[in-house]
Amino acid sequence: MKKQKVVLGISSMLLIFLLSACANGGEPSQNENADNETETQENVNNSEEESDSTGEMDHSEMNHSGGEVPQGLTEAENPTYPVGSKVILHADHMAGMNGAEATVSGAFDTTVYSVTYTPTTGGEPVEDHKWVVHEEIENPSEESYKPGDEVVLNAEHMSGMDGATATIDTAEQTTVYMVDYTDKETGEKITNHMWVTEDELSPVE
Repeated sequence: MKKQKVVLGISSMLLIFLLSACANGGEPSQNENADNETETQENVNNSEEESDSTGEMDHSEMNHSGGEVPQGLTEAENPTYPVGSKVILHADHMAGMNGAEATVSGAFDTTVYSVTYTPTTGGEPVEDHKWVVHEEIENPSEESYKPGDEVVLNAEHMSGMDGATATIDTAEQTTVYMVDYTDKETGEKITNHMWVTEDELSPVE
């Protein structure tokens, strides 16, 4: 009789254990549901980031401070704003620029272009980039290029710009300026920013 009770007790425990295991296996626990939701959200976020990275590049990617002056660029003999002049910027090439007070650090006579190009790093075309000077084009011709001409860029104003094939949008023979200024939004000091044109400047009153 005792043996029968022991066997019955063990059988009951096994049955309870099996039923419990089946219940847990049939439906995911709350922790598992939470983990799955987290993983799904991470996948959505990653997809959004990838989508953003392939969107059109804006000028927020621009290198604010310039590098070396391109070889062959001719200094302006009698610029409207000589080196050292205090000016106000009227250009929105990047945030924090428009309306900032600046100091002219260089003035050059050349042909200046706005261009559309596809970055060598991939992504959508960058349209109407301002500005590229004639001397920043690979193996530049003696004559100025015209709108619609295709060129290869030799400039690093933005990531993926150097070596990119571009189409000339506009062309103008004029004086271009390098300027030093303080970003109105971040307070960052920008030196030798390339380029602004004469009609993007006004004197400090």
